[in-house]
Amino acid sequence: MESRRARERVEGFRRPIGEHGARPENGGRGLIVHRPPALTERRPPLLGAIISACDMLDVALVWGCALATIGAGLVLTYSVAVRYLLHSSTDWQDEMAVFLLVGATFLSAPYVQAMRGHITIEAVGELLPRGIEHARAFVSDIVCFAFCGFFTWQCWLLLLEAVEDGRVTDSAWAPPLWIPYSLMTAGMTLLCLRFVLQIVDTLVSRKRP
Repeated sequence: MESRRARERVEGFRRPIGEHGARPENGGRGLIVHRPPALTERRPPLLGAIISACDMLDVALVWGCALATIGAGLVLTYSVAVRYLLHSSTDWQDEMAVFLLVGATFLSAPYVQAMRGHITIEAVGELLPRGIEHARAFVSDIVCFAFCGFFTWQCWLLLLEAVEDGRVTDSAWAPPLWIPYSLMTAGMTLLCLRFVLQIVDTLVSRKRP
């Protein structure tokens, strides 16, 4: 009788644990937390295709930006070695490194925005309710798009002026200025496109469990 009562007490203890899916024997590592199902987005097919194409383009550009950054480091290393070891003057390494870094900075911006990797105040977002946080992110995208749109317009003006006037740098190497301006313009144009896609995605996409 005693053994039967002991088994009943053990079974009575195990039953609520099994109902909640918990196994405390391993220190809590096997606890199963029941959470509400995550919401996924249902995008229109055309919008999804455009976003996928931009994602693939951004990934390719990021790889190119990584190579450009490495190339800038190699160019600067070569410049230092030539100046201090061979005592030879250099007139193209600095501008080449600047051009590479400008391209890497601006052409990687769309990918960073797609990953929401730009600097934000995450503490505020964690304190706000989900609905207010979505509204804040939507308004933030609109404000950032307005600023980047103005910046892109100025980049296009600089690029057209550099092409029409044949402007070059002031160094002895004198590369044309349309090279860095075109990198800036392409990067900012793609960044604005990414903002437009994110704004439209927020407006037309529906949440579903």
